[in-house]
Amino acid sequence: MSQDIRICFVGDSFVNGVGDGTYLGWTGRLCQNLADRGLAITYYNLGVRRDTSVDLDRRWELETSHRLPKGCDNRIVFSFGTNDTTWENGQQRVSEKDSLKHCRQVFSMASQQYPTLMISPPPITNVQQNTRTKQLCEGFLGVCGELEIPFLDIFTPLSQSTIWQAAMEGGDGAHPSAEGYAEIARLIQSQSVWANWFNNP
Repeated sequence: MSQDIRICFVGDSFVNGVGDGTYLGWTGRLCQNLADRGLAITYYNLGVRRDTSVDLDRRWELETSHRLPKGCDNRIVFSFGTNDTTWENGQQRVSEKDSLKHCRQVFSMASQQYPTLMISPPPITNVQQNTRTKQLCEGFLGVCGELEIPFLDIFTPLSQSTIWQAAMEGGDGAHPSAEGYAEIARLIQSQSVWANWFNNP
């Protein structure tokens, strides 16, 4: 592995870390941990509030291409889905069929250029939306399996985490407090998918 690792985290407000008073989010905490392990990390947070899979399909390639130069160990982490399943103006913002279509388009192209990892969206406080998001996560898992892209599920363990629930209650109503992002980072670091992604570029 190259000593110069560059990672783009592409996604929505959860990737951006909205609600975290430390402004680290889970992406900053993950990279801080990698740096503590002696890895040379440059990371770019490309999380945009309210972005759906449609938005990501439009912007990911241009935004990452300027940040991932040749000669480095370049990687992309995607995490999105909550905005797709949001109920707005009497309908879901993006249908499951369209979400999976855009997911497939993005991952097919990204994985041909860079090591690519998908991290599921987290649960929120809306039970009905969580049902839709859980179903979408299963679809994402299927697409990742077909394309041989590692998929890391945080939805399931966070659904059972009292720390996450408390952090959501202590947040702004839609996003967790800093403790919630720390919980996401802890869960990702504890799963072999994350470690293996660095051991097997």
